[in-house]
Amino acid sequence: MKAASFQRLQGVSMGLLAGYVDTLGFIALFGLFTAHVTGNFVLIAVSLAEPAQTPSLLKLLAFPAFILGVAAARLLVASCERRGVSAVKPSYALQLVLLLGFMGCGMLAEPVGNSAGPLAMAAGLLGTLAMGAHSAASKLLLTHLAPTSMMTGNVTQLVIDGVDWLRGAGDAATRARCGKFFWPVAAFALGCAMAAFAYVAVGFVALAVPLALLCLHLCLPEPAAAPAHP
Repeated sequence: MKAASFQRLQGVSMGLLAGYVDTLGFIALFGLFTAHVTGNFVLIAVSLAEPAQTPSLLKLLAFPAFILGVAAARLLVASCERRGVSAVKPSYALQLVLLLGFMGCGMLAEPVGNSAGPLAMAAGLLGTLAMGAHSAASKLLLTHLAPTSMMTGNVTQLVIDGVDWLRGAGDAATRARCGKFFWPVAAFALGCAMAAFAYVAVGFVALAVPLALLCLHLCLPEPAAAPAHP
């Protein structure tokens, strides 16, 4: 597979994964954001102000769980760098293991009901750990792509470039950025819609979709790096 096509596949699949997991966690676990730190700040504030309204402990623990996921991915990448090997597939493997835990605990917790029991809490924290690792991998390893889980910045850049294009100030770089940022945003939105319908239909089994995406990337060979020009 050509490097450009592989990069497009990475951007689309990882954007879809982030939107899918975040939406499924929100629907299944009392409005928990697994990938959206800004949203978790809001949820923590609401939980502190109105503890009887929401399962506050899960939402209070989600932020430190996200931090632990980022830290785990950083240590994994640093270990791979010391050994001189690519950390991309190990980072996918880490996300795969954590999402398997998310799905397994969620399935055992069903029906979740109106309160976060131990299994439901474990599911939410494993999902948040997975998305912390996902965000760190995106930042550390997929720097050639637009962020795959932080859509606010992506949409902002798309609108800026779109306005410049419409007012006649766009150039080849503007067009390239539009392509770079559009596909993760579109894939994230598609992942959100897919997860909403899939969870309603089959519950936590719906997490098989992001698991399949990670398995796909673990099986695909990474494209060879372009040779350096003298």
